Amino acid sequence: QVQLVESGGGLVQAGGSLRLSCVASGRTFSTYTMAWFRQAPGKEREFVVRISASGSTAYADSLKGRFTISRDNAKNTINLQMNSLKPEDTAVYYCAARIGLRATVNNMDYWGKGTLVTVSA
Repeated sequence: QVQLVESGGGLVQAGGSLRLSCVASGRTFSTYTMAWFRQAPGKEREFVVRISASGSTAYADSLKGRFTISRDNAKNTINLQMNSLKPEDTAVYYCAARIGLRATVNNMDYWGKGTLVTVSA
C-alpha cells in the first residue's frame, strides 16, 4: 500500500508561481510512475503530467513550458513547479502512482487527497 500526501497549494495571483510536492510512503517509490492530475470546479479530473520510474516525462499539451515535474527517489517525493499561472489553472491538484508507464485518470493505483490551487485574476 502506498500513501500519498500533497502539499504546496494556495492562493496566487495570475502570472505567479507555485511548487507542489507529494510525499509517498513505502520502500518501492522508485519503481512507480508518478503523476499529477487536476480537477477544476465543475469539471472532470484531467491529466497534467507524469514521470516514470526511469525519469521520462510526459505533459498535457496545454501545459508544456509552464509546468515542470521532478522526482527525488531518496526522499520519496515528486514536485510540480508551476510558472506563469493562469486563472484557468485553478483546481485541486492530485498526486497519483501506479506500476506501469501510462498514466490516466482511470488506471492509477493510488491517489492522494489533493491540494487546492487558486489563481486570482
